[in-house]
Amino acid sequence: MQIGVGHTLPAQNLHAFQARRASFKCRQTSPLNPLTKPNPCSQKPLSSACFSTESTRQHLSNLEKLLQKTNEAEPEQVITKPPINGSIGNKGKGLLEGLNLSRIWPETKAAEEMSPRHLNRLQRLLSKSNMEYSPRNSLGSRWREYHGCNDWSGLLDPLDENLRREVVRYGEFVQAAYHGFHSNPAMSTNQAPLPRHVALPDRSYKLTKSLYATSSIGLPDWVDDVAPDLGWMTQRSSWIGYVAVCDDRREIQRMGRRDIVIALRGTATCMEWAENLRAQLVRIPESDNPTQKVECGFLSLHKTPGTHVPSLAESVVEEVKRLMETYKGESLSITITGHSLGAALSLLVADEISSCAPHVPPIAVFSFGGPRVGNKGFVNRLNEKNVKVLRIVNNQDLITRVPGIFIGEGSNQQQQEDLQKKQRNDGFGKVFNMIDNNNPWAYSHIGTELRVDTKMSPYLKPDADMACCHDLEAYLHLVDGFLSSNCPFRSNAKRSLVKLVNDQRSNMKQLYTHKSLSLNLERDRLRVPIPTCLPSPSR
Repeated sequence: MQIGVGHTLPAQNLHAFQARRASFKCRQTSPLNPLTKPNPCSQKPLSSACFSTESTRQHLSNLEKLLQKTNEAEPEQVITKPPINGSIGNKGKGLLEGLNLSRIWPETKAAEEMSPRHLNRLQRLLSKSNMEYSPRNSLGSRWREYHGCNDWSGLLDPLDENLRREVVRYGEFVQAAYHGFHSNPAMSTNQAPLPRHVALPDRSYKLTKSLYATSSIGLPDWVDDVAPDLGWMTQRSSWIGYVAVCDDRREIQRMGRRDIVIALRGTATCMEWAENLRAQLVRIPESDNPTQKVECGFLSLHKTPGTHVPSLAESVVEEVKRLMETYKGESLSITITGHSLGAALSLLVADEISSCAPHVPPIAVFSFGGPRVGNKGFVNRLNEKNVKVLRIVNNQDLITRVPGIFIGEGSNQQQQEDLQKKQRNDGFGKVFNMIDNNNPWAYSHIGTELRVDTKMSPYLKPDADMACCHDLEAYLHLVDGFLSSNCPFRSNAKRSLVKLVNDQRSNMKQLYTHKSLSLNLERDRLRVPIPTCLPSPSR
């Protein structure tokens, strides 16, 4: 575009301006910029030596400041937002682009995208009111594979995007169980519980039954006199979860079957904590094999009936039988999911319903942060019943390493089989098996493992405390960002950071908490909205 300088400058200054503009055109490319090509006119002697010296000095000064700034910055603090016009960063932009660091170090690109200074992305993750998921693809004929028929072989490392979405979705069913309990934790000791309202995360499912767990132990009477305000914390029976069934034709078609979900929350009351501490192994009542044992406290919560509610085992068997009869002839699946104590009870529920009727639908367990539940005999019992278990484990979560010791424990079935074969060939095999079968603390994990790590998250502190490492929302955050065991946190993770920031602010990296404050997010926007509740029948 031509600029009419004759109309904007006095005649006496026009000649001087044109001379200076011609000089500027010859020197507009810098030899320090690798993206520019030498201009032939730049090889000619400059008309003003003083101006050339001053320009070179300015270039060197800018380069020195740029290099000092680059050396001081950490890799995860790379600035991707363009600086304002006229800044030093803008003058050095050509140099950085010429180096193309993301090609040399792929981690640099991920660091740029996950940088706390990338305010647009951070603001979007912190201001989301609705959850986003991986693509909602049709599972169709592959649903059995995603349900664990092949122990999720080839789907975990790298993590299949469809499986990631399913895992996160089942985790949110457990979150709904937590919300359902804490919205009304108290239970009457004089009458049967009233219908419970629970906000389901997936509107294609409907609640069909509430589940209760009862402790076989009780606190002495003097506790109520000493601490009368404990209330529901000392009640023996508590609402622990629910049964739901998919009731949407389009979702049934997408999943390839009608899915029955059993969701169980983690420890909440004093009685449940007391049962957790009863860690000795005891025989399974229905088992003819004396070597099949589970933890005493978990079995107590599973089998004990309450004053006005049936036991967890009885309730879930009754409801599964009813749903099987209601949807007889359809393709069904049973998915049991739980966190912490709920993860432990999920295994006992799976064992219970796997033999409650002939032709039980395929059973899969998705457990988050679950402790050990039984010994090697119990592991073999579930394997014989073809119960599939996917354990989501955080490397820093101590709960997954208790109770007991782990004689003969392997992270998956193949490792256990290899270990057993080695023991048979060992001269001490018989002694080892005797210790393993008779030791009341010889626990073993079951199923296939998906291992995540707090240190892989760009948002959480690498030394996050125990509560954060065991937190269910932290688990879902890590699963949503997981790519594979040797890859960093995926930069296009979709899960909102609202709940994580709200619940684990002290465990978030300071750069992110400071940025979230600088975005002027009000306190009410840091609360996860609870959708309209759906009534739960009191069957």
